[in-house]
Amino acid sequence: MKYGGQHGRFGSHMADSPISHHDPSKDDDESPSKGDSAAAKGGSAPVMTPDQAVHGAEAGDADPAASADQKAQMEQAYAQMRRKLRMTRLAEDVTHKIMVLSGKGGVGKSTVATGLALSLAKQGKKVGLLDIDITGPNIPKMLGLEEIDLHVEDGQIHPAVGPLGVQVISMAFLLDDPDKPVIWRGPIKLGAIQQFIGDVAWGELDALIIDFPPGTSDEPLTVTQSLPNIDGVVIVTTPQDVALLDSRKSINFAKTVKVPVLGVVENMSGYTLRGTAEPGSAVSVVGPQGLPIETTADDDGTWSVTLDLFKKGGGEAAAKDLEVPFLGALPFDPGVVRGGDDGVHRIVSEPDGEVAKAFEVVVENLLKVLSEGKQDAPKII
Repeated sequence: MKYGGQHGRFGSHMADSPISHHDPSKDDDESPSKGDSAAAKGGSAPVMTPDQAVHGAEAGDADPAASADQKAQMEQAYAQMRRKLRMTRLAEDVTHKIMVLSGKGGVGKSTVATGLALSLAKQGKKVGLLDIDITGPNIPKMLGLEEIDLHVEDGQIHPAVGPLGVQVISMAFLLDDPDKPVIWRGPIKLGAIQQFIGDVAWGELDALIIDFPPGTSDEPLTVTQSLPNIDGVVIVTTPQDVALLDSRKSINFAKTVKVPVLGVVENMSGYTLRGTAEPGSAVSVVGPQGLPIETTADDDGTWSVTLDLFKKGGGEAAAKDLEVPFLGALPFDPGVVRGGDDGVHRIVSEPDGEVAKAFEVVVENLLKVLSEGKQDAPKII
């Protein structure tokens, strides 16, 4: 894997990459506490900018005895300071920052996050899409951006530009081999997430959609504590009870860290069969439970029946139960699956289709919730 180094896919040196490590075993031998620093000798250490501290030894502005490790530490500290400043600036440049969570996998969370971004962009808004799923990034494939190499300029990563102008950042852009697993411990993953937030040149955006891996652990905690003024969380679920149990955990997670719950989206809410018959004739379809579903062809001879493959209405019921908004239901559509594999989302291939219209309803409700204003700031735990 190439991540951030001067020969990596970024194409530029990034000294504070999360896989660049300092060896603490060298501290005892090279620490300034050994007495060879100006302060230890009784003098006052010179005041330097971070750049002078890193590069000043060659110019005579810093202690020539400073070790390579000390320089690397100072450079990393300076990079972290710049990153924090950029995170603060990001809070000002991005109007809405929206987290997309699910309590479990397989509910179509990334598909929903991508759909939200595209539906907003379809309205003419400037949108960024941040794929925080470090070990299972899928969004570039879903948007047809698999072969993109990210560009770095002035120490900032420039996002890939996808359909409808959506700007995209994902771990998938940094993998030489898509089949190679990312085996990172928590602190390294969290460092990468902070880079994705603070080292990316997002520019001014109307909305930043952040897609997370399933669950309520390190990744969403890191973002809520690193990114100021998050507007809130959108919870994705499917209607069946098992998925709803986990979605409730996501809702309660957001409440615990005091991030507003913007609403619940019920995905895969029903599969609609359509056909033709004699006008006014009765049509019978066998449903998921083996029971017939009756309908009648209209005056044009067309008919439709919606099959509740994973039950129906569970997401709305859970939202009502936990007193959070229900944003809407999205249909089960095999075309969404094909579109994800082909890199063409249903909203792009059929902008006036059923899926696109369902997303428009969800986005309309989401914008209404956002217009009501923000609640309490996130609580650091």
